Amino acid sequence: MKTHRFILWFALWAGLLLFASFIIPAILVNEKEENFNMTSTQDELKNGIIEQENPIYVPIYMTNEKKIEVLPLETYVRGVIAAEMPIEFELEALKAQAIAARTYIFRRMVDQDFSNVPVEGAYVTDTVSHQVYLSEDKLIQKWTGDLYEKNMEKINRAVYETRGLVVTYDDHPINSTFFSTSNGYTENSEDYWNVELPYLRSVESPWDAEISPKFKNTLVLSSNQFFNKLKINPAQRASTGQSLFKILEWSEGHRIKKIAIGDVILTGREVRERLGLSSSQFEMVMVDNQVQITSYGYGHGVGMSQWGANGMAMEGSTAEEILLYYYQGIEVKRVNPTL
Repeated sequence: MKTHRFILWFALWAGLLLFASFIIPAILVNEKEENFNMTSTQDELKNGIIEQENPIYVPIYMTNEKKIEVLPLETYVRGVIAAEMPIEFELEALKAQAIAARTYIFRRMVDQDFSNVPVEGAYVTDTVSHQVYLSEDKLIQKWTGDLYEKNMEKINRAVYETRGLVVTYDDHPINSTFFSTSNGYTENSEDYWNVELPYLRSVESPWDAEISPKFKNTLVLSSNQFFNKLKINPAQRASTGQSLFKILEWSEGHRIKKIAIGDVILTGREVRERLGLSSSQFEMVMVDNQVQITSYGYGHGVGMSQWGANGMAMEGSTAEEILLYYYQGIEVKRVNPTL
């Protein structure tokens, strides 16, 4: 009996090693072997002809409709770009977003990652729990008249000219997280999610402060609202003579890792999420029984800054250069849809 179990486990591990060593790399083709800067005709852009000959299909859980829709990969990517990035952004920034969005879903499919999906049979939802996705019907409602055709032509071009491209680290698609606006730096992954990933390292992002309208945000709460939201009771507010707010530790991305509020120690993420702040870099001042909180940046700060990407594109950077900057040690490769 023990011999049979050993043979079964050996066969299982051998199969997993075979998949990791040969199948996953075989799904990817180095982008240097093909032309990265693909061209497209006006008719193709207007008609939305962006799929490959043998498209990969993605099952998505549509939250409001409470149903699963199965879409071609590139159609899904188009809906994510339209939902996640301002259409006014530079084309190269939209292309970087297309590759990041495609990588995000492709990694979940390769890893069979169904986390935070409320039903079986889908890899993602259409919400911020994963990537926001807008269907064509919703985009028609969002962009009326000639605006829809104009905007979709731009998005179709971003998708078409990057179709099949994903970001990899050691021949595996990465967790290509992105966010709106940095505080001037991106964040190490372990400083926000407690998971260290070698490609999600802190880098400077100076463009955000110059061009993003979301760089600085101010929130004013009454002292009662402030302490209630933080779940701090009056007895814990502060010892006699103690400063009410004291930052104990900073992250490499210049965000608050630990802060003492009265006698209570919280992480910057806990404060951000409980108060609904735009960032975990913030300043707090108590004035006349009110707390004024100023936050810098918008989002978790890990991965690609969207406004930073647009700033780089405005300076002439390509989509690939943007991705290589925000994701460390990565390669851009093409999905082979025939495997």
